[in-house]
Amino acid sequence: MTVLILTSEEDVTADMVVAKLHDMGTPVMRLDPADVPDKVTLSAHYAHGDFDGHLSVNGQVLSMGGLRAVWMRRPGAPAAHAAHPSPWLTAETRQALFGMLFSATTRWMNHPRNADRARLKPWQLRIAHLSGFAVPPTVFTTDPRLAQQFAEEHRDMVVKSASGPPPGDPALTLPTTLIGADADFSAVAAGPALLQRYIPKRADIRLTCVGTRLFAARKTAGPGQVDGRYGDTEHAWEVVSVPERISKSVHEYVALAGLAYAAFDFAEDEEGIWWFLECNQGGQFGFVELATGQPIAEAVALWLSQPRAAHHPSPQTHR
Repeated sequence: MTVLILTSEEDVTADMVVAKLHDMGTPVMRLDPADVPDKVTLSAHYAHGDFDGHLSVNGQVLSMGGLRAVWMRRPGAPAAHAAHPSPWLTAETRQALFGMLFSATTRWMNHPRNADRARLKPWQLRIAHLSGFAVPPTVFTTDPRLAQQFAEEHRDMVVKSASGPPPGDPALTLPTTLIGADADFSAVAAGPALLQRYIPKRADIRLTCVGTRLFAARKTAGPGQVDGRYGDTEHAWEVVSVPERISKSVHEYVALAGLAYAAFDFAEDEEGIWWFLECNQGGQFGFVELATGQPIAEAVALWLSQPRAAHHPSPQTHR
């Protein structure tokens, strides 16, 4: 049975997992939905009370009956690479491809329905609270008055993007920025702002959850560093043990979210408390594995290689 990986051609992290799957002798089909229909042939049959479907890529044919698992890694928009792309063609291709895949009985890392919901920062914070994490006081608002009140209550805080840099503008970056109560909040009315109490940190923590396995890495923060993604702290990522309380909350979070894979970011303060910042359902792990030697790619490959009958997850809803 075959593992299907949906991702772009340039995905180095996926390359690491593909190599592990090959070592295990697990058949793999890799495709980018952006290449459908020009480079990928698909066919789904619903007749006589039964279903079957096939995908063909570079001469390799995959039957939905032989589909072991799907890794929804970093796929392009369906039909984006077509000779004559259009919003209509993208919508039609999405209907055909994902309608067929959703019709199959298979395991997902992660199911697109759960993944789409898991990207929403306000929802993440709610699930983090329910899971028992320490979460900094946060507000999303378009009301300048409420933003000012939040600033006066917490004094030092950060403003950051909920969705990341806007698409189509790679020159623009939106790092987390430290601001004070004297900031001008009038522009909040033009679009939702994410304000969060500033956590002075001594380290950044990246925790990768693969199924039930946890891999945590720690990097000492630089003096006054706010956003761990920017600036060289002259410190490397190192393996760190996961406190029992954090382990319990992580497992609760992924169960509530219906995720098989998740990358958590924490800020460790001077008292050693791990403050939840976000959970990226498709976060990178290659940089952590290369720096620490943790076998994360192998863990992903093992999860994808499990016999299909062992687990048939359906899209979960928040309980």
